[in-house]
Amino acid sequence: MARVVVVGGGLGGLAVALRLAKQGEQVTLVERAPTLGGALRPVEADGWSWDGAVTWTMLPAVVRDLVHKTGRPLERELDLQPVPVLREHRFVDDTRLLLPGGSRQGQRRAFEALGAGLGDQWLAHTDAYAPVWETLRRGYLEPWETTGTGPSQEALALLGSRETLRRRLRGSLRDDRLADVAAHPLVVDGHAPRDVPAWAGVTSWLEQCFGGWRFTGGTARLLDLLVDRLALRRVGVHTGTDVLDVVVRSGRVAGVATTAGVLDADVVVCAVDPRRLPTLAPLVRATVPALPPALTHVGLHDPPPLDHELVLHGDPLVVVRPSGPGAWTVLGRGRGASDPLADLARAGLDVRDQVAVRVDRSPRALVEEWGGSPLGVLWQGRGTVRHRIGPRTPVPGLYAAGAHAVPGPGVPFVGMSAALVVHAVLADLGRPVEP
Repeated sequence: MARVVVVGGGLGGLAVALRLAKQGEQVTLVERAPTLGGALRPVEADGWSWDGAVTWTMLPAVVRDLVHKTGRPLERELDLQPVPVLREHRFVDDTRLLLPGGSRQGQRRAFEALGAGLGDQWLAHTDAYAPVWETLRRGYLEPWETTGTGPSQEALALLGSRETLRRRLRGSLRDDRLADVAAHPLVVDGHAPRDVPAWAGVTSWLEQCFGGWRFTGGTARLLDLLVDRLALRRVGVHTGTDVLDVVVRSGRVAGVATTAGVLDADVVVCAVDPRRLPTLAPLVRATVPALPPALTHVGLHDPPPLDHELVLHGDPLVVVRPSGPGAWTVLGRGRGASDPLADLARAGLDVRDQVAVRVDRSPRALVEEWGGSPLGVLWQGRGTVRHRIGPRTPVPGLYAAGAHAVPGPGVPFVGMSAALVVHAVLADLGRPVEP
């Protein structure tokens, strides 16, 4: 039985801790905040509640795998419901698009309603990502023990491609509105398409094929389930405890130094921004974090009906994510600081007189609250992918998981990151891999 210390109590840390504990390792989880969950924690004020950084997820199989491999199957624990409309896009020319998920022909019809021929143009763009996904899935996202100690050569060639997302969009989408839709998942996370590799646009294909899925009861339901399982799996938990650095002796990891003392360990998993650990910080000095957008949570009396995400294109970019009737989170990105509710009003959705409660959270406040950015590493060109660390690090016994590690942010990819780390740890310990 190996002594494992997991640094960070967000989704990545919880997933790694539970999966390794299920395999019989002695696991301790350390979190700087007084409660677990990181960006999954809901926001509550005056009787209102909003989802944290996530309201729905792609690739539900990743969540099913995590829940099943740490306890009972998902169907016995959680209710996942498909999201009929992923987003409503409102463009600067006042045209609109309702984007369905999980339906190739549904998306074709939606784009055809926007303009004749646009449906086929969109499908030609997304279809090109089918082989991209297969290459990424087989050679980069799935446990590397099937292909050696790193990504496959085919995946490496794809990851090193010089084509940018902006170039791909200009070449395949002749309508700016379609390009806005394709780039949106990355733009809202703070990335510029000129700095993003073209292969990262695979999100559009994933949304089309697998759709979006929402947890009945909100993402807090997933968090509650994982936290409850910590006791079941006998994971030791230290909250309100900051990790100062990794302890290294004789060239390999030996524990972690915390504000409460040193925890000895045979294995340490960093599931936070590696900049927080001096041992790892030099390895990621070529990267910068992708900062979260400003968030405004509002509770509305007599709200207009809105049960799907709303995107208002322009500068600033404004996104409304409903967590329930009248519980909206408004995200804002752009060059000029402005009141997001005023931006909504200018777009014809004025709810300022209906506000019962309002909670504003700046990017700086969010990073401080979460102990880092859940959006991971900012794209600064194709070389960025090489500067992410994990699942292994150059220090024997030290691993990296979560949004800042391979393969990146988002519930599905953080879940995949945790699986990569668990397989690497078990292989290095000489244990059988997870069934």
